[in-house]
Amino acid sequence: MVSKGGVKVLKGEVAFFHDVKKYGFIQPEDADEDEDDLFFHISDVDGEEIQEGDDVEFETEESEDGPKAANVEVL
Repeated sequence: MVSKGGVKVLKGEVAFFHDVKKYGFIQPEDADEDEDDLFFHISDVDGEEIQEGDDVEFETEESEDGPKAANVEVL
């Protein structure tokens, strides 16, 4: 975990990305086995290029369905 301007920035890997529907899930680097991967939409990605297996940095925020990844940046 890194802190940028007081905001927690986590690292992880894109575990799944649906090219057509433009959403996916990130497995956080330090996640326990029983923790869920975090949902993200392409609109949460800095840039338009992302694919399964990419290493990423991201923040988390609450949504109606629970925590999700936000401000996703491909490393």
